[in-house]
Amino acid sequence: MAIVVNKPLPEFEANATGGLKVSNTSHNGKTLILYFYPKDNTPGCTTEAMQFRDKFKDFVKAGATVFGVSRDNMKSHDEFKANLELPFELIADTEEKMCHMFGVVKNKIMYGKKVKGIERSTFLIGADGLVKQEWRGLKVPGHVEDVLKAVKDLKKGAPVTAAPTPAATATTA
Repeated sequence: MAIVVNKPLPEFEANATGGLKVSNTSHNGKTLILYFYPKDNTPGCTTEAMQFRDKFKDFVKAGATVFGVSRDNMKSHDEFKANLELPFELIADTEEKMCHMFGVVKNKIMYGKKVKGIERSTFLIGADGLVKQEWRGLKVPGHVEDVLKAVKDLKKGAPVTAAPTPAATATTA
C-alpha cells in the first residue's frame, strides 16, 4: 500500500535505536515525524540530523516525536546517534521495507553511475494516524523549519500546507 496524504499509515513494524519497536500504531495519539535520509555520516545527512537535533525541544514542545530512517544497520545508527548527540531515535530499515512502502527508493546518478538510493523525504503523521503532509526530493536548508511550522499548524488545528516540493535532483547524501 502506498503512502497517501489524508489516509492512514499502512501497517509496518521496525526496530529503532534505544531498543524501540516502531509501528504504524505505536505512536497513536502523538504527532509523528519520519524523515528518510540516504546514509549515516555523510555531509547532507549529518547536517539534516543536526538540524532536527537543534530543533528537537521545539518539536517535543509542539507534541511531535521524531524518527530518522535509513538503510543503515543498528551499529551504524548507534555510532551516528552518539557522535552527533541525537536526542531522537533512528530506525534501521536494512531490508528497505519502509523505504519501499513510503516510495523513497529512487534511481540516482552518482559519480556517473546509475544507483538505487534513498530520496530525502519527510512525512508528518497526525495523532489520528493519518498522513498529514509529505516532503519529497527536498533540500536540507530550511527544511526542518518547514516541518516544525507544519507541526505547530497541526497542533493549532490550522490546515497543514507546505511549500511545493522542488523537482527531485541529484542530492548530496
